[in-house]
Amino acid sequence: MNINRLKNILLAVIIISLFSCNYNSNVMMKTGKNYDYDAPPTNSSTEYIISPSDIIEFKLYTNNGSLLVDFTAIKEQQGTNSGGINIQYLVEFDGQTKLPILGRIELKGKTIKEVEALLEEQYAKYYIKPFVQVKVINKRVTVFPGGSSKAQIVPLINDNMKLLEALGAVGGLTKLAKAKRIKLIRGNLKDPQVYLFDFSTLEGVKQSDFVLQANDIIYVEPRSDYLQELVRDIAPIVSLIASTLTLLIVINNINN
Repeated sequence: MNINRLKNILLAVIIISLFSCNYNSNVMMKTGKNYDYDAPPTNSSTEYIISPSDIIEFKLYTNNGSLLVDFTAIKEQQGTNSGGINIQYLVEFDGQTKLPILGRIELKGKTIKEVEALLEEQYAKYYIKPFVQVKVINKRVTVFPGGSSKAQIVPLINDNMKLLEALGAVGGLTKLAKAKRIKLIRGNLKDPQVYLFDFSTLEGVKQSDFVLQANDIIYVEPRSDYLQELVRDIAPIVSLIASTLTLLIVINNINN
């Protein structure tokens, strides 16, 4: 075989390899060029909303908090302490929770304050001036900060954590993160709400002034280092081609 023809074949292989390299193969949650993002939540969304899979803990007192309620005879009780009666219950898939005395009650879609007011109203049928404190103990979000950093699970330690605070909790954006491509995925993953924020501008930061909800996913797109990826992807191919070409040249010289 003519050595020049071999060179042409190998050159074609190199070109094909270049076009077949998978740039941005690590980028998740891609959206189309004309993807219709949801409008950011308004300022009315300033409180945490109870949703299925939340685990709530509440303390129940009487006489506006002066006396403890004795639930020791109730089988569902999970713990007590000197500061009140602590009970933890799951908000089930249908948004209802089974509570002592009250039975099943709808809590999904309500704020913490609304749940406390509702339980105080319901327990008023059985106790004098009930006082209720409610806390969701398992709420968290997942943050992908972009670049080489690993994803982290961030507990929502308070009821009004914002997007900027969650990013700060994981150390902020990396050098390879795109500040203008921050996505927030919320709700059922089969049909989620997807918001896009541009933190490279102050206006974009202003739009993120709303409370995070449990199971929100924050994904910051990474910025690609194309040259580094190119070298990494084709280096093995170039090495193999160079070795093959050298071998063919040697064989050709021997035959001649």
